[in-house]
Amino acid sequence: MDVNIVNIQRHFGKTRAVDDITFSFSSGHIFAFVGPNGAGKTTTMRILATLDDPTEGNAYIDGVSLVDDPEKARRLVGFMPDTLPAHRDMTVHDYLDFFARAYGLRGAKRRSVVDSVEQFANLKGIRDKLLPALSKGMKQRVSLARTLVHDPPVLVLDEPAAGLDPRARVELRELLKVLADRGKAILISSHILTELAEICNGAVIIEHGKILRAGPMEQVLAGESPNRLVVVRAAEGTDALQRELLQSPGVGEVRVAGEEVEFRLDGGDDVQSSILAHLIGKGFRVIEYRQRQIDLEDVFMNVTKGDVT
Repeated sequence: MDVNIVNIQRHFGKTRAVDDITFSFSSGHIFAFVGPNGAGKTTTMRILATLDDPTEGNAYIDGVSLVDDPEKARRLVGFMPDTLPAHRDMTVHDYLDFFARAYGLRGAKRRSVVDSVEQFANLKGIRDKLLPALSKGMKQRVSLARTLVHDPPVLVLDEPAAGLDPRARVELRELLKVLADRGKAILISSHILTELAEICNGAVIIEHGKILRAGPMEQVLAGESPNRLVVVRAAEGTDALQRELLQSPGVGEVRVAGEEVEFRLDGGDDVQSSILAHLIGKGFRVIEYRQRQIDLEDVFMNVTKGDVT
């Protein structure tokens, strides 16, 4: 199952919320969809969920056009919004059962499906609780279960980890891995980039409605500068270490991260070992000195500007 977004634009008056974006992902893959607030992520996701129409362009799910055949496309997509809609008088079970009915499931088939998604999302123990009484983590589980009721091959998840505690985020990641292993094509937006990198096969970085980088994760990371990131920790603390590194040849950007100092190194192993020897020669008692791999957060910070328009 392939999902192809082709030259999508969405205008609101003179504002181009989505400005000619093209990318694709497929079954078994989890793609991160990241960008600053107001970048156009939710608008794009609503278009994929057939809740909004593009001003120009099109999107296709296994060849089905979202513009020309939205009813058929809607059956192929499960959309999880960033918040669970408020229904004060509904229990978890009633909520899921309502959506199962809306998707045309009847009788024993409907009961089996609802039972299955409750089991998968670990909702059995709270199925009779009213929705407003649930914690944020439980509401996110209910929202994910509702997304799965009609067993769509494509999942579009808007900030599913927002507001979750660490345990709930770990559990969500495990659920997403299981869904990808079952062949779902998943597009997920989140501001927790370090966690996205752990589970995603690819990424799309967007700002001001334009794609800055897109593709498999290896390709997205490989587009970065060849400079290395080196982390060093010394008994003397960070201030003196930072000052010394700023004066060292071959050292680029230097920043303090807790008790560590991280710097970009323009060079290979020889330069890296020379910096270590230089620090020791200057009397620094180096406790830790290691190279760190470029990650999605680094790429995001390097390619986005963070401007608000």
